[in-house]
Amino acid sequence: MNLSDLNYGQIKSLPPFEVAVLPLGATEPHNLHLPYGTDTIQVEVIGSRACEVATGRGARVVMLPPLPYGTETNQMRFPMAMNLNPSTVARVIADLVASLEMHGISKCVLLNGHGGNDLKWVLRELHLTTKVHLFLCNWYKMIADQYQSIFVDAGDHAGEMETSMILAHRPDLVAMEQADAGSMAKTRFDAVNRGWIEITRPWHLLTTNTGAGDPGPSTAEKGAKLTDLAVNRLADFLVDLSASPADDRFPY
Repeated sequence: MNLSDLNYGQIKSLPPFEVAVLPLGATEPHNLHLPYGTDTIQVEVIGSRACEVATGRGARVVMLPPLPYGTETNQMRFPMAMNLNPSTVARVIADLVASLEMHGISKCVLLNGHGGNDLKWVLRELHLTTKVHLFLCNWYKMIADQYQSIFVDAGDHAGEMETSMILAHRPDLVAMEQADAGSMAKTRFDAVNRGWIEITRPWHLLTTNTGAGDPGPSTAEKGAKLTDLAVNRLADFLVDLSASPADDRFPY
């Protein structure tokens, strides 16, 4: 159930939706070999397939058109990275959630596919201003427990995991012969390198060509396997979410 593909006649004849899924992508460089739309491609595939599976199991769920832009403040030294500041992303989400509330949809899953989007605070800020119950799913975290069984090293950005995903779903957009090795620089501070202290990483200093992780061992088969895992886990949640009444104790 992709809203982009439905017409008004269908919408009028269908039972009301219980759940809306909003995919959030990005437009940014992914090493030298993957398309700028990598994050959006991945999240749209997973969201669309999960909604299809969930609908087939009786869930009343609709996928909204994906937002193809995200926060890129630390990649702006690379040409054509397209930035929306965190506050702008939050305003877009808030406006769309207000639309859902107007249309009687009380549950929304923010399906995030871009590591630069920090969204937990958005859920907290909207908690007192909307009747819509918000759920955040960073899809790449949802199946991170399976990375070691599939990949040599999943990588941080445009590495083995993301390259495998695009090989599985848009191989025509992959130029493996151009791929950078994806090595990352360390900061001069041990506390930062260990993760005790956090910073916004300036990507032009962290990487050579935006890649973080070796894409060399990537295969389409690995991407397909990871996709199936993500789709099934998300579909299970969407089925449960659709069936659960939004009463005074929801979600408890």
